[in-house]
Amino acid sequence: MNQTSPPESAASQVITEALGRWQAMGLRERRALSLTGALILVFSVWAIALQPALQTLAKAPAELDRLEVQLQEMYRMMGESRELRGIAPVSATQAIASMQSATDRLGQQGRVTIQGDRITLTLINASPEALKEWLLEVRSAARARPLEAQLNRSITGYSGTILLVMGSSS
Repeated sequence: MNQTSPPESAASQVITEALGRWQAMGLRERRALSLTGALILVFSVWAIALQPALQTLAKAPAELDRLEVQLQEMYRMMGESRELRGIAPVSATQAIASMQSATDRLGQQGRVTIQGDRITLTLINASPEALKEWLLEVRSAARARPLEAQLNRSITGYSGTILLVMGSSS
């Protein structure tokens, strides 16, 4: 006595019914149903497997170019970092003098506050060129590096604050 469990008998019953319906169909109906099934299968394979792969292949060259540019920028920064590490440190007195000198060139557009090794530059409508020159000078002459910036840009220039730290530890 071999009894089948209810789920197996239900599944076999569904299959038996489907085969019965299939055999009851005419030749044209079977071909139409087969063609429809084949089209659904082809569309499913396209949508699930081929289309995403083709989209990835189409996007790959642009993504590789973007990553190559990013890699070159990282190599440039790595070289710059090595170069900066090789530069001898400056004394605190020299760093403060360099900082004040750079800030004096900003005129009314910038004011610097120094507390220990922390420098806060407050800008009022500073031109982008003046800000760039100031940052380059304090980075090389005072060995200061930016930690945080809160800047707003308007037609007349940049306003806000930049927090820097002095020292050669970078």
